[in-house]
Amino acid sequence: MVKATLYLFLIFSVWGRAQEHAWVFFKDKVQVEESILNPSSILSERAIQKKNRFNIAIDERDVPVNEAYISQLKLQNGITVKAKSKWFNCVHVLGSVSDISALTDLQFVDHISYADKGLNAKSNSVMASRNQSNNHSNKFLEQEADFVYGQSDSQVKQLGVHILHLNNFTGEGFLIAVLDSGFPNVDQMEAFDRLRTNNDLWGGYDFVVRSTNIYAANGNDHGTRVLSDMAGFVDGQLVGTAPDASFLLFRTEDAATETPVEESYWVEAAERADSLGVDIINSSLGYSTYDNPRYNYSPIDMDGNTAFISKGANIATEKGILVVNSAGNSGNSSWGIITAPADANVFGVGAVDTSGNYVAFSSRGQSADGRIKPDGMALGSGATVIGPDDRLVKNNGTSFASPIMAGAIASFWQAFPEKNNIEIMAMVRESSSRYQNPNSQMGYGIPNFTLPLALLGIDISYPEDEWYLFPNPSKTEFQVQLPEAFGSARLTLFDIYGKRILEKQFIQGNEEISVENLSTALYIVRVNVDGVRQEFKLIKN
Repeated sequence: MVKATLYLFLIFSVWGRAQEHAWVFFKDKVQVEESILNPSSILSERAIQKKNRFNIAIDERDVPVNEAYISQLKLQNGITVKAKSKWFNCVHVLGSVSDISALTDLQFVDHISYADKGLNAKSNSVMASRNQSNNHSNKFLEQEADFVYGQSDSQVKQLGVHILHLNNFTGEGFLIAVLDSGFPNVDQMEAFDRLRTNNDLWGGYDFVVRSTNIYAANGNDHGTRVLSDMAGFVDGQLVGTAPDASFLLFRTEDAATETPVEESYWVEAAERADSLGVDIINSSLGYSTYDNPRYNYSPIDMDGNTAFISKGANIATEKGILVVNSAGNSGNSSWGIITAPADANVFGVGAVDTSGNYVAFSSRGQSADGRIKPDGMALGSGATVIGPDDRLVKNNGTSFASPIMAGAIASFWQAFPEKNNIEIMAMVRESSSRYQNPNSQMGYGIPNFTLPLALLGIDISYPEDEWYLFPNPSKTEFQVQLPEAFGSARLTLFDIYGKRILEKQFIQGNEEISVENLSTALYIVRVNVDGVRQEFKLIKN
């Protein structure tokens, strides 16, 4: 009995000294009214103008955390402050349970929330569901080793982004924050010469090691690869989807470990982005399980309002930022579904191949509370990125589908600058291939970024050497553009069972094909000209 008592004493002693992650919430802030009345003291001029333009309130959440409170916490026994959040008026701390619990004696502390939900008196049945196998091992997915030179046609044209670029919608004037695990050598690589020359690289911050040296090799080069799909430019080989946007780079992920503090780094970076007037956040990150399984989330937590990072992403959306987040690479694992913060009110992106087919690793929807996820799909199987030594390589992962989509949205948003982030997300979803029939794998499907422009009557140009059917989907009529060498062609319209609905000769650019009387369905359009045949899938709404 003595030995057993001593054994239990040693267990609880070690448990009491173990370093726990927790959020310490404060009761109040200082100079709230003064700060709101003088917003330039807490926000950049760009941020103020953006909030005024979209009628976004500047409120108490924009006021910084009281630094005096943080200083007092740092003086407490066994406490390490790792991150802070003005939106939640809290700090992320490390310490033993006893040392963290003692913080409630401080008069400015409101309450404490532990990352280990068991310490927050949750039921054992709920906690048992959190014993998931590690899911974060495939967050970034395995990088392919073979280096492939070539162009980025597939990932750009699959979304119709090249049409946006042709019409001078290239992301000009939009500011994108990239939250990732490292950006080594972005300040030196030739692939980003254009970005630097145009003064579109606005710097950033490393929240993991608290340093302004964002280009150091502190993390891995995942962020560099992600950035290349938006901002990279290698003449004749790769063009990012937003080549004229401006970028801020924030390191929030420590790739060597997986702990809850990374959620807090992410939220703090999102707050910094908002204060600087960022329009879009790309986050090729996701959280579900941790190195210590006591911190794990369960699938039922992917409801958009449980994970700290997801709640922060929701606030970012409220503040007018369009958050684009990778859905996750858990599709063929036991986890299966989206990870946080893709479950939040953000644009979650899954992965397809060059043929537009769902790829098995891409995390699926719906969210735990029944919302359609993913919000959209982009190329994530064999996406072209800039790898080591400025080489073009092929990588797999929703990590790359997300920036391809984020850059596309920036270029698209340039055509509709009066629209806010919620309206733009809705427009992109509504232009997607499965909008009328979403499913768990593809969500709303692959966007066609030229469709809203065509439907709204915006005069756009198309490359003269390519085939196009537009608008698609169509409500009343469509046109077919042939390569410049062809003048007329024969068009045949079939239903999905092969039944011929219509056949006629048409002259390019001179005739609209009416589908007003057809039922809502998928049709096949076959065009024959001079021995050349081209087929399109037409969606009739």
